[in-house]
Amino acid sequence: MPNPDPYPYFRPRAATAAAADAGLRRYLIQVYNYMAGGLVVTGATAYAGAASGFYASLIGTPWYWVVLFAPLALVFLLGFRVDRLSLPAAQLAFWGYAALVGLSLSGIFLVYTGESIARVFFVTGATFAATSVYAYTTQTDLSRFSSFLFMGLIGIIIAAVVNIFLHSTALQMTISVMGVIVFVGLAAYDTQRIRAIYVYGEDGAIAAKKSILGALALYLDFLNLFLSLLQLLGDRRR
Repeated sequence: MPNPDPYPYFRPRAATAAAADAGLRRYLIQVYNYMAGGLVVTGATAYAGAASGFYASLIGTPWYWVVLFAPLALVFLLGFRVDRLSLPAAQLAFWGYAALVGLSLSGIFLVYTGESIARVFFVTGATFAATSVYAYTTQTDLSRFSSFLFMGLIGIIIAAVVNIFLHSTALQMTISVMGVIVFVGLAAYDTQRIRAIYVYGEDGAIAAKKSILGALALYLDFLNLFLSLLQLLGDRRR
């Protein structure tokens, strides 16, 4: 009697590939869910901090600087100590970071109109989505641009520090344009990198921590792209 399956030896390999693809999709969905959740927490906290007057009450007090720099401590904790944290502790650090960043950004609601903030947010979302789709589908290895993007990021930081003292509108505009270019590039690079580091069958807790780190990278790309576009397109309150 003939074998009903003419390619029996290829079935296990095909099944494994299909399972790996499904695992990658679940992993990426988890990454984007964390990122989206972090943005929601940041946005809600920023709005609440501005609307309640809490942010304004911090200005001129030592607590203002605590709120401003506390997120740095949490991002370093996640970036360098995540392997030693339990999964619940890593999740708590991520949500805490998103909330503290939101509180530190409450001032944008005092500087820009709510309509322009919403408009720029949707422009950022569309740009980020298009960038992520391109990075996911392209066959081009974007890691070749990593050095250029890193140097661009360093340049933005140095220029921003210098402009604290110069208060130059032209320099601020240049920084914002550079920021859009660099953070679009970083969003594409990080999307491809997150996909590349996925390991099929990896321990669930390790994969979950990786998804938090991936979400953190994309969250920062999105947020900095939004702030750069807000500088260019936002309508200031009179």
